[in-house]
Amino acid sequence: MKILRTLHTYYGLALFTLLFLVFFPLFLIPIVFRKQFHLVGILNRIWARVLFPIAFLPYKVECRTKLDPKKQYIFCPNHFSYLDIPVMGFNPINSIFVGKNDMENIPLFGYMYRKLHITVDRSKLKSRMNTILKSRKALDEGKSLIIFPEGGIISRKPPHMAHFKDGAFRLAIEKQIPIVPVTIPFNWIILPDHRLLRLHRGLVKVIFHKPIDTQSYTDENIDELKKKVFETINKELIHENRQGNPQ
Repeated sequence: MKILRTLHTYYGLALFTLLFLVFFPLFLIPIVFRKQFHLVGILNRIWARVLFPIAFLPYKVECRTKLDPKKQYIFCPNHFSYLDIPVMGFNPINSIFVGKNDMENIPLFGYMYRKLHITVDRSKLKSRMNTILKSRKALDEGKSLIIFPEGGIISRKPPHMAHFKDGAFRLAIEKQIPIVPVTIPFNWIILPDHRLLRLHRGLVKVIFHKPIDTQSYTDENIDELKKKVFETINKELIHENRQGNPQ
């Protein structure tokens, strides 16, 4: 069984790399022509829809309400697995990521990620401040953002989430942009965050919840907003994991 999982893992990694090389010339369009940033979301959706079926990972995308492509949102998913990033490619709204700079060192992919998304080195105050400024600018330019509110793969006991950081919620309140809680219930089972990464069989599922309007919130009740988003995601995590991951 371990041999099959190892082969599946190498196959998935090779497939991811091959598809990236195919898509890379297309990603150069929004890199060179900044006003074409909407192509990032479109390309990510195509990439995800091709990747998962041929990687023998069935998927299900569930939207609890219709999201308006003409509106901006800040998407807040739970984060237990490296698989969460490609899974967010299924996002129906064209968006860019705000996340840790870990992937900047990957040849070619790191260049693309750095140019199209917003990265942060959380160990450096200057980097954290620049990330806030870049995120504000991106929102002012009309972009939607994907921000993992846990700040990375922090939890050591999935599916229990780590404490949420303030960044996504301060931005949402400041710019009066709705937050969309996102539940990714099974990735911690399919690709656990262990030293030796191995793919497991299972259903890749992502749930986009109803947007939470931030117009009634201020910085004084940011904890209330964080709690509401946390509870929305957590309730679904509990429900889905009690049901079990269809194999």
